Amino acid sequence: MNAPEWLKPGIYGALIGAALVGVVGFTWGGWVTGGTANDRAMAMSRNDVVASMVPVCLDMARSDPARADKLAAIRAASTYQRRDALMTAGWATMPGTDAPDRDIAQACLKELDL
Repeated sequence: MNAPEWLKPGIYGALIGAALVGVVGFTWGGWVTGGTANDRAMAMSRNDVVASMVPVCLDMARSDPARADKLAAIRAASTYQRRDALMTAGWATMPGTDAPDRDIAQACLKELDL
């Protein structure tokens, strides 16, 4: 059986075109794999949870009777140790949890303008 003369170049063209579409789609087209999409979704949800917990941290800071002493301790700490000082103050420990959250502490510190 004889194959048509155009079949071989047509198959090569289809394969090269498919490879080119894949390369362009993943580099400039914004396509991602399922794993990358999952990682991005998890990061976005984590950021949203942290953003929603910052008002709780600020409220805990406002209602703390020892606020002035704790703020003084946070301000006295060096810039890179302020997050740990805020965590020690207890304001980054959300109700229902046992340990402070570093991301919430960092976001709360930013909102406190220290």
